[in-house]
Amino acid sequence: MSKQSYIGRTVLTFGGGTVLLLLLLFIHMNQGSVSIAPSTIFNAIFMPEDQLEHHTVRYLRMPRAIIGILAGGALAVSGVLLQTITKNPLASASTLGIHSGSYFAVVFASVFISAASGWSGLLVAFLGGMITAVLVYTLAGVANANPVKMVLAGMVITMMFSAFTSLLQIFFENETAGLFLWGSGTLVQNNWEGVQFSLPFITIGLIGSLLIAKSLDLFQLGEEVATGLGQKVQRTRIITVLLAVFLASVTVSVVGPIGFVGLIAPHLIKLLGFQKHYVVILGSFLWGAVVLLGADVLARVLDPTFSELPVGAITAFIGAPWLIWLIMNKQNKKYGSKDTGILAGSINSLAMQKWIIPILSVFAISIVFVGISTGNNGIQLVQTFQAIFLNNDEFTKNMALDLRLPRLLVAATSGVLLAISGYIFQGVLRNPLADPSVIGITSGAGVGALTFLYIGSISAVWVPLGAFIGALIAFLVVMLLAYRAEFQPALLALLGIGISAFGSAVIQIIVVRSDMAVASALTWLSGTTYAKTWTELTYYLVGPLIILVPIVYLVSDRIHTLALGDDTAKGLGLSVLKTRFYLALLASVVAAASVATVGTIGFVGLIAPHVARLLLGPAHKHLFFTTALLGGVILMVADVLSRTLLVPKEIPSGIIVAIIGAPYFLWLMNRSNKWKM
Repeated sequence: MSKQSYIGRTVLTFGGGTVLLLLLLFIHMNQGSVSIAPSTIFNAIFMPEDQLEHHTVRYLRMPRAIIGILAGGALAVSGVLLQTITKNPLASASTLGIHSGSYFAVVFASVFISAASGWSGLLVAFLGGMITAVLVYTLAGVANANPVKMVLAGMVITMMFSAFTSLLQIFFENETAGLFLWGSGTLVQNNWEGVQFSLPFITIGLIGSLLIAKSLDLFQLGEEVATGLGQKVQRTRIITVLLAVFLASVTVSVVGPIGFVGLIAPHLIKLLGFQKHYVVILGSFLWGAVVLLGADVLARVLDPTFSELPVGAITAFIGAPWLIWLIMNKQNKKYGSKDTGILAGSINSLAMQKWIIPILSVFAISIVFVGISTGNNGIQLVQTFQAIFLNNDEFTKNMALDLRLPRLLVAATSGVLLAISGYIFQGVLRNPLADPSVIGITSGAGVGALTFLYIGSISAVWVPLGAFIGALIAFLVVMLLAYRAEFQPALLALLGIGISAFGSAVIQIIVVRSDMAVASALTWLSGTTYAKTWTELTYYLVGPLIILVPIVYLVSDRIHTLALGDDTAKGLGLSVLKTRFYLALLASVVAAASVATVGTIGFVGLIAPHVARLLLGPAHKHLFFTTALLGGVILMVADVLSRTLLVPKEIPSGIIVAIIGAPYFLWLMNRSNKWKM
């Protein structure tokens, strides 16, 4: 870059950014439910008087705007630090799960130790964020972590902490009152306390980041080069991570978890050609403020009633397409191997393999009887048998056959469908972490279902159609974007994460705009089998079960062939691109049927195929049936536990699955860092 060009870009970056920030600040100060003249706003700032309009400007609008500038800048600098130290262009506090860990820690502290504000709130958020950062970095493989591993590990961590957070919010609704909007990210301020609290901490974090800018320049050259030039690499890494998590934690403790600002702003600066970290940090701070303040302005434009759309949803709405563009723009970057096979399981003895399906079948039947017998009103097993086979006591019969049995069968069928969908995706993507959530199908179906619920004139009977439409749109978008890269598995998984983030943002906006009760919204979004009847089973699930599942079985050989890698599949005469497309479409439709019925339940499609491979090996002839049985068993067990753990209260089944499944899967990732992308 020539000196003249560098000066021009510097003026554009900092001069243009400052002008744009001032313009947004002016627009922001003029927004509100009460119209205030610009002259009055000017007088309120520089010549304040004891008037209602002046107080509105000085104690409501100004603090909100200033906290937006501070939080946006802090998140952007945090993103710069994380992207440099992890050598991952997709890293930010949101994509690595740091926000979810900090948010869970704050909610936990609010419920159990009443410490979620001020110094205590910051300390709690920082501890939660640090634990998450260490977890993600460890699980992704410290020595050889690549962007795909790291982002997928962050996604699994986020799903786990989101489940824990939702559980606390559902059962401690009074203690966590007001945290739902805050948890989506909001700049609402009623005084200057938030600004006064965060300003010194963000200033310290910014100064600390600038002080290590030269060390980061050396680190970017490579660890060996940096060490050769006298840098203590490990110390630089620790300080950088501490600063990044600290800045993210300050923002979470004041405005909640706001994602994607740390992804957008640093890349804007780098796209302009700046490489030195001193300039990148300052430029990112400025443009992070522009992005967040602009998002808040946009949120209030989209909702003229000023009922407060969460700004975090708007940044995700903007940032998810940015993430997708970034992935596509860097598709030639070596994210991982292009032709790898799926992770193999530990193969048991042949004698053991013969007994897997019979054992699982007996266990599934046992769970049905146990599930019918347990609940708010317990029924003895003898009475259960009599109710089913002898038609004795009418009350017991109704409870067993009309209330508990259908929801168990709904759980079993939904579990089978989710497991089969994950089974397909893992083979298609050659990725043991793939499932409908990773590819974006679950969030797409959720958007479709909630959109139909939000349109009041449409009957709830049409909700499954909405789920199918949403899943299909998500699938088509991912496939069209991935077409140029020949559906490269790593790229496909990353695109799915971008689509999932976009769908989650839309879901947040719909929930807030439709005034859904927080508990009921969280319950549906977590996934639940509550109050499911024969109607849901026969209308929504039986068709996909008897039509789609046999089709999957008939093409299972092609799934196994794809799992061997593209070169091997082509050598065996398989049309890789066409097969991958149609199989992914089939998996999307199968998953949509489940989401339409029980909501957005995760982890079943992750765990069931993986456990099946551990039991049977990667290409066993019984892998399909074992996966299906495991999926049904997992969700039935979750349904039984959801009704019995906290009687008379009921935990959403999806949260039970996440609480059990996430730690297991994290352990599995840590135990075997052999999985490849």
